[in-house]
Amino acid sequence: MAILKIARMGHPVLMGTAQPVQDPTDRRIHGLVADMVETMADAPGIGLAAPQVHVPLRVVVFRVPGERTEDKKEVPLTVLVNPVIELVGDATEEGWEGCLSLPEMTGRVPRHTHIRYRAHGLNGKSFEREAKGYHARVVQHECDHLDGILYPMRMTELSTFGFVEEMARASRTAMDPAADDANEDGEAA
Repeated sequence: MAILKIARMGHPVLMGTAQPVQDPTDRRIHGLVADMVETMADAPGIGLAAPQVHVPLRVVVFRVPGERTEDKKEVPLTVLVNPVIELVGDATEEGWEGCLSLPEMTGRVPRHTHIRYRAHGLNGKSFEREAKGYHARVVQHECDHLDGILYPMRMTELSTFGFVEEMARASRTAMDPAADDANEDGEAA
């Protein structure tokens, strides 16, 4: 296993459409997935798509911590080979997203709140699941990478796009206007 280099926004591999995997049971796909999982954990991240590690194949790995799910149950490590998403209903919700390919950046992105996804596992068998809330957001975000879409392309209001540190500072200031009067040492100006 190896930690792979993550492509950043602007790299051509992130702009193209990933190719389908012909044989999910191929040992090379298993090796790629193992490297992706190790890279995701090292980054650290919640999900990773193969194009993000310079491999233009339709492969996604993710896990969702229990504190981010509606039922507080963790979604364990999941591998999607050749995933297909079906939207369930019309409900959408804006939420903050980040991405390993846009380090230190964040933005508010509208996503469907309920989806169904189908994919193949590494055993070659197909499976189908429904996802809601944050789980649905993660799957949509990672599968977007397979079609050359980065989350800023989904944003409807670019004023909510910026560096994590600055957006957090702006949020703190909005909650406590006096915080804006402090200088870098934390003392009032």
